[in-house]
Amino acid sequence: MKKSNIPDNKTNDRIIWIEPEPCILCYACVRECPAMAIEVKANVDHVSILSDRCIACGSCYSICPTRAVKIQSDLEKVKDFLKSGKQASAIIDPSISAEFPDITDYRNFVGMIRALGFAGVYDLSFAVDLSAQAHAKLFSDFKGKYRISSKCPAVVSYITKHQPQLTENIIQVHSPASIMARIIRERESDETVVVLINPCLASRLEFGKPGEPHHIDAQISFTELREWFSTQQISENSVEFSDFNPPNGRKGALYPLSSGFMQAADQFEELLASNFLSTDGRQDMIESIDEFATSYDIRKHLDLFYCEGCIMGPGMSAGGHKFRRRTLVTDYAAKRFENFIDEDWQSNLELHKIAEIDRQFTPDDQILTLPDETEISDILRLIGTSGDHDTNRGCLACGYKTCRDFAIAVALGLAKAEMCHLYGTKNKQEYIKSLRSSNEQLAKAQKALQESEKLALEEKKLAQEYSETLTAVLQKIPSGVVIVNENLRIIQANREFIEILGDEIKSIDEVIPGLKGADLRTLFPPQMLNLFTFVLQNHQDIMHKDIAMNNRLLNLSVFPINKGSILGAVLRDLSLPEVQKEEVIKKVTEVIDKNLEMVQQIGFLLGEGASDTERMLNSIIKYYRSEETK
Repeated sequence: MKKSNIPDNKTNDRIIWIEPEPCILCYACVRECPAMAIEVKANVDHVSILSDRCIACGSCYSICPTRAVKIQSDLEKVKDFLKSGKQASAIIDPSISAEFPDITDYRNFVGMIRALGFAGVYDLSFAVDLSAQAHAKLFSDFKGKYRISSKCPAVVSYITKHQPQLTENIIQVHSPASIMARIIRERESDETVVVLINPCLASRLEFGKPGEPHHIDAQISFTELREWFSTQQISENSVEFSDFNPPNGRKGALYPLSSGFMQAADQFEELLASNFLSTDGRQDMIESIDEFATSYDIRKHLDLFYCEGCIMGPGMSAGGHKFRRRTLVTDYAAKRFENFIDEDWQSNLELHKIAEIDRQFTPDDQILTLPDETEISDILRLIGTSGDHDTNRGCLACGYKTCRDFAIAVALGLAKAEMCHLYGTKNKQEYIKSLRSSNEQLAKAQKALQESEKLALEEKKLAQEYSETLTAVLQKIPSGVVIVNENLRIIQANREFIEILGDEIKSIDEVIPGLKGADLRTLFPPQMLNLFTFVLQNHQDIMHKDIAMNNRLLNLSVFPINKGSILGAVLRDLSLPEVQKEEVIKKVTEVIDKNLEMVQQIGFLLGEGASDTERMLNSIIKYYRSEETK
């Protein structure tokens, strides 16, 4: 392949493009495109058309299931022309007979078109006759160079872009539509607005190129014409008969059929005698051109249509039956031929010289640069095929003729590996396997989670029971108990704690039940807070610390529960009688313990004197305890 760069999408003067939102990435357009003009980028959820490579055949438009492919419409432009008061003439392609089988006489749809506001209505057939005569002359005047017809704009575009070395083989004659527009301007005026009504999208390429003769001002399709008739409520019953403006054609009405063009020039494809080959349809057109370029055995001129005749063009209503349409065209041609006047036809041929319809075609090389063979081989291995020879056609599901062609498109960024059916199936199986494994792991995780949730609920229930038990126990303790966090905020306090602190704290308790969340620093004086801070920082207990507060003597013990985070404290009011007795007993017990230790040491020296002392002290303890019981 010859070197060329992949162009970006054009945004101006688009003939055909793709709207991203409706695109579902079905790749139907990729399979239909003959020019590798559909770009499929990785991580992009829609395809796009490369305008420079596109030949405007309309295959993607016809095949798209979601109508994501859009084509340029001149319908509003044409309506504006007619509203402006300018004189306008319409060129009607003979395939109109296949689009409107419900109209019984061709003079009806001529009248309907005039009712839209067109002053002139011309049949394309005469220009077909003129072009066919020029082709036949070149076909018969053979000088060793085989030719390709220029009747189909899509074929011309395909050759100039994708087989540019064959550009010189194209017959240098304008298309029938361009010829007819030129005739109209000669017969009327250069100021006349000329509108082409046909089913072809590629014909827009002829009058849309810079530097080309500006013969046609706008174009609408048959489907747009049908819509226009409907909105204007125009039918064959609402108009009078009308005939085409002259010049009239002869057999040019057969133009929409594959071999009809050469029959218009009285050339017939006889297997033994003819020197040309007629074919139509995308695949046959491509194969015939490929073989024409590479094989010396095709010693024929080529008469080609991209579509299966104009009757199956993208501007026709969808769902038409090809052979029924062929019959409608031949019936229309026969009816047109009934009133044919040979003398008028001959004089018009003489008036519009064949030499005046010549044109030049120039190559527009869009052949892509071949990527490195190593890269192609890597992609072929990735999609699971060797691709050792070009005859390996693969499954063709990706839209490319061979697996190698597909690998080249992937390497050039025009396609992605996921488009390959085998690759996608393999990945899908691996994905299903991975998904199954993930589901199994998920099921195990879900079971473990359920067990964990069950355990957590049980632990929560136990914690709640423990909390309730702890609260109940705290409330039964006769001493004041408080539990605080590292910020000295109260987590829990019992009623005795609140009673010891007095009436002011009781009023706070009414607002904040249990003093939960209250700041200890607002309840205790600094000397008591220092004890909490010391325990929090040093993780050491402070036991039985006597502190004066509000003319009372309090006894405070502070100890860590969770190191550095939770502290506990016990507060007793030493002014209470029961606490005083308890303190006396405790003090006496301490004295006994100390004296006993001393007596035991002295006992070694004094003997039995120590036992008398012990009995005396025990009697004192017994007395105080009996008083406490009373």
